[in-house]
Amino acid sequence: MSKRIIRVFIISLIATLLCGTIITYPLWRTALRSSSDNVAVEDSALQADLSEDPATKEVEGSSVVQVEIEAIPSPTPPPFEEYDINLLAVGDNLMHMGLVNSGRQGDGTYNFDFLYEDIAPFLEISDISIINQETIMAGDDKGFSGFPYFNSPTAVADAIEKAGFNVVLQSSNHTIDQGLDGLLNAYKVWQEHPGVTVVGIHDDPNDLRNIPIMDVGGRKFAILNYTYGPNLGAVPSNIKGYMNILCATKEGSKTGELDLTRLDPSVIEDIKKADDMADIVIVCPHWGTEYAIEPSKYQQEFARQMAQAGADVIIGAHPHVPEPVTMIETESGHKCLCYYSLGNYISTGQNGQSMLEGMAWVVFHVTENEVYVDEDKSGVLPLVMEYLSGPLRFEGVYPLEDFTDELASKHGIRSWGGVNLSVDKLKEWSSEIFGEWSISKDYILTQGQK
Repeated sequence: MSKRIIRVFIISLIATLLCGTIITYPLWRTALRSSSDNVAVEDSALQADLSEDPATKEVEGSSVVQVEIEAIPSPTPPPFEEYDINLLAVGDNLMHMGLVNSGRQGDGTYNFDFLYEDIAPFLEISDISIINQETIMAGDDKGFSGFPYFNSPTAVADAIEKAGFNVVLQSSNHTIDQGLDGLLNAYKVWQEHPGVTVVGIHDDPNDLRNIPIMDVGGRKFAILNYTYGPNLGAVPSNIKGYMNILCATKEGSKTGELDLTRLDPSVIEDIKKADDMADIVIVCPHWGTEYAIEPSKYQQEFARQMAQAGADVIIGAHPHVPEPVTMIETESGHKCLCYYSLGNYISTGQNGQSMLEGMAWVVFHVTENEVYVDEDKSGVLPLVMEYLSGPLRFEGVYPLEDFTDELASKHGIRSWGGVNLSVDKLKEWSSEIFGEWSISKDYILTQGQK
């Protein structure tokens, strides 16, 4: 058999294997016949044969074989592996002077790492960790002060980043305690901490409507922060655009007076925009009535409007006491998990219920096609903050389940606030406020492990 015939046959066979077609071909074309057969094929005859349809071509005196070769299927991709993203949030980082003095070192410097050591195990397994920085850091050179016009050490920011918090809420009623310069200095301080995303304040009014987006586990989270207003009843003209305001301005007001009963329409616009940009929208409002353990009707109405606009989670601050957790379902069927208030994280307040606080734990489940709040895995861990008196100094933050009568007996609020704090009373408040949303530390640590 000529080399030319063999070469043409091989090329045809390869093409057939690649295309997966059905071929009908004379056996003598397959070169399967023995070499003793003296078959001579002229080039012209070969060309004529090849020009015809090989599927119908038959050669007289030849046997015909039909070979069917199936196309090789594409490999099946592995199934999508679903996973969880964990969020932790604590309440007001309220730096009263007793706490500031607790961080003063022997050489005159300040260190506040100890404020967050008790919740370190939870921070280690959280993907998004949020803290409400109630007080402003206007600059150490200005000196430090507590209520009513706070100025906290910049070392607080160092400790927050070191602890593992990656989101700081900075829009509160104390944001402009030290004026616009204080706000701008605080913004600058946070820019020097690249591990932290600060929300709620800006160094440029043109950024006011920008939507902060975090990429976590391959999914996008929008985190918005607003305060009902500064402690002035109005927003000064030189402050507008530098901090996010929750409430609308009174109609016709020329002084920026706020209407605390109406939600600013721009908040709804921001949420809708965020909903288009991100998989999950988290809204953190500074709102409510101080020391009220039930949300006001305005909080409830604002929450409903936020959920309707697309908020998936609401985490509130400001009342200085914890308030209930609830799942809001809109008319369209959209669900929003709402923590009306987590209370204070740290403070030296004189109200007994202010020593009880909540740590929000939210689990987002990720499938191939969606991300959603896993209601069954989410909840709130009741915590107790303890300080000592004479002088006022920070002592610790404990899960309520670990808080003892011995700890309660030495709590500084007994002499400083005249409150006879007890474990039974703390548990009673916790049950009343958190109800079925209360979860244990072991529950978080077990199901939070990666």
